[in-house]
Amino acid sequence: MTTLLDPPARAARPAGPSAVGARLRVLDVRPGCSVQDPGRPGLAHLGVTASGPVDRAAFATANRLVGNPPEEAAIEVTLGGLAVVLDTPRWVAVTGAPVPVTLDGRPVADPRCLRVPAGAELRLGTPRHGLRSYLAVGGGVRPAPVLGSRARDSLTGLGPPVVGPGADLPLGPAPGEPPAVPVELVAPRLPGPGTRVRFHWGPRDAVLGPADRSLLRRAAWRVSGHCDRVGIRLTGATLAVGDRSLPSEGVPLGAIQVPPSGEPILFLADHPVTGGYPVVGVVADADIDLLGQLRPGDPLRLDAIVSGRDTEG
Repeated sequence: MTTLLDPPARAARPAGPSAVGARLRVLDVRPGCSVQDPGRPGLAHLGVTASGPVDRAAFATANRLVGNPPEEAAIEVTLGGLAVVLDTPRWVAVTGAPVPVTLDGRPVADPRCLRVPAGAELRLGTPRHGLRSYLAVGGGVRPAPVLGSRARDSLTGLGPPVVGPGADLPLGPAPGEPPAVPVELVAPRLPGPGTRVRFHWGPRDAVLGPADRSLLRRAAWRVSGHCDRVGIRLTGATLAVGDRSLPSEGVPLGAIQVPPSGEPILFLADHPVTGGYPVVGVVADADIDLLGQLRPGDPLRLDAIVSGRDTEG
């Protein structure tokens, strides 16, 4: 699992522009930083999960702000701490968890879309709220694709290398002036004291008795220290499923799996495609991005979306 509070690692600042085209060089970085594009959907039958950004809306907004097409890759940053330098002027956008941004040490008033000169140091601080921010660069970052995607899968290691100090990433051709984007599309959706996400029951919710079905919905859950791109483990109550395992079966994005410990795990972008513990519910797709912004210690409530076969007290 990711250690969120490790200090950034550092790399030497490049002496000058690259001779092989436009590049982005990483100077400082915390663990959990990766290149992401929309992912590689449709390969679950081969045992390959889609991966892609954990906060899909923030990722898409970053690309839109700099005029990139939706399929371009950006950098997903966990708890800030990233510093980069470009060897050519480009428009960049920072979305998701709001972070203080500086350009050569000077604060940037609005990092949602700014022009970064060649050789200037762009640095992202630590967000006060939320967990993941997205840095998009006009033209996109373009490491070599794997199975048709530039997304890094942290569970299997598939895709480009992790973004570490000294990483040297090629950029695509600049798309020109960025478009105007309505401000309401830029506002991030972030967790708060009363964060609630909705879920659908099933397919194995029958393993829970009435008391545990109620407990799942009524407990004051908190995000444990075990959280990363694969999923987040909740703490605060224990569901009585016992040492129950099933033949391996498909696991979707947003699955609520209950292992023998009884502490639910909510699966995110790099989840396994199959599993042997019961999946008692699946988080509504519209709320999955919000899960990706939860930090360890954040509170969370789960609201069941009641179908015709359910009777909820």
